[in-house]
Amino acid sequence: MKKILIKNGHIIDPLNQRDETGDLCIAGGTILSIADTAGFHPDLVIDAAEQIVCPGFIDLSVCLREPGHTQKGTIASETRAAAAAGVTSLCLPPDTRPCIDTPAVVELIKDRADKAGYPRIHPIGALTQRLAGTELSGMFALKQSGCIAVSNANQPLANLLILRRAMEYASSHNLLLIYRANEFSLSAGGCAHEGAFASRYGLPGIPEAAESIALAQCLELAELTGCRVHINQISCKHSVIKIQQAKKYGANVSADVAIHQLHLTEEDMTPFDSAYHVLPPFRGEIDRKYLRDALANGTVDAISSAHQPHDLDAKLGAFPDTEPGVAALETLLPLLLNLTRQQVLTLPQAIASLTQKPAKILGLPVGHLSPGAPADVCVFDPQASWTVDNENWLSAGKNTPYWGQTLTGRVTHTLQNGSLIFRLAAAENS
Repeated sequence: MKKILIKNGHIIDPLNQRDETGDLCIAGGTILSIADTAGFHPDLVIDAAEQIVCPGFIDLSVCLREPGHTQKGTIASETRAAAAAGVTSLCLPPDTRPCIDTPAVVELIKDRADKAGYPRIHPIGALTQRLAGTELSGMFALKQSGCIAVSNANQPLANLLILRRAMEYASSHNLLLIYRANEFSLSAGGCAHEGAFASRYGLPGIPEAAESIALAQCLELAELTGCRVHINQISCKHSVIKIQQAKKYGANVSADVAIHQLHLTEEDMTPFDSAYHVLPPFRGEIDRKYLRDALANGTVDAISSAHQPHDLDAKLGAFPDTEPGVAALETLLPLLLNLTRQQVLTLPQAIASLTQKPAKILGLPVGHLSPGAPADVCVFDPQASWTVDNENWLSAGKNTPYWGQTLTGRVTHTLQNGSLIFRLAAAENS
């Protein structure tokens, strides 16, 4: 492994409360030191003047589409996009094809991740066999094979007893259970928030209650079983209130929000443009405010990209008939920086929501720049402008509401375990 010196950068490391200009020395795949460069003879020097140097981002939800949906993306294509976004560790939801319900599928994913040169893919095991919602999976075997958590993705469970037994099983093996709150009897067939936009354009709506009711049930069972639960991709005011109350009374629960939910509401949607078809749907302005405030005060712990690339056919047709999801990895950083410009978060808070905090949720030894820690590092230019177009886009999915727009903030270098896995063409001389 090369010895690397990142010099003159503005180092932000929330865990160690660093917010200063300095140099970062990397050797043997780990952080060697910060500021002390005496006697260090690097093989590669990266000049990070006027740039931010921070821990590599940790994304709690990235669909890679492989195995099974390779017309939408592959492990190779989507990890290239992840590297370009500064993401050095990512969680893969279990809704692949076949789903991640056996150790054999986990081994297949690991093998393809190694071949793609991106080993920090953390599979999330299926909570139930085939994600069918009726029979529990072999969670212990999945954990032994390398699954970092268990989830049923966005698939329904047959009943609450299944969820209770799943929590008891997961808790007995100290497994994190990741839950997407969605009461399917209330949301089935819906494609937009049950509000003004859906009414105006005659679209089937999804009420906030579909999320908040399911969340309330999950929190009650989490208290009953003692299971560690992470709520994935919340979207509304009432969910924030319930999580706040649960934390107040000591529940072992955490939560994240998708980056696009912090920026877009139903009022921003272009009528019948399937790029805005997401689950959970874009809610109202009051919901966005609650999500932003919750992130700032710590009620919501982390941000995820909720990256879901789609092929062109999946987004063609009438709005309700298209597949939900946004290709969101490469817009993650500029949208994060928008939150700092709008004074929703400070820059250290913003970076913590993608580094220190998700690392704590997952129990990973990354997300910081302590000497001896794995050298997962992101270097980005907070002032660089770029256009979301074919020339600058690496994901196989082009389904983003930001296509054609000019955004500010771009990753220039990404290091994973001390290896340079991305360097922006404009930074080749570094």
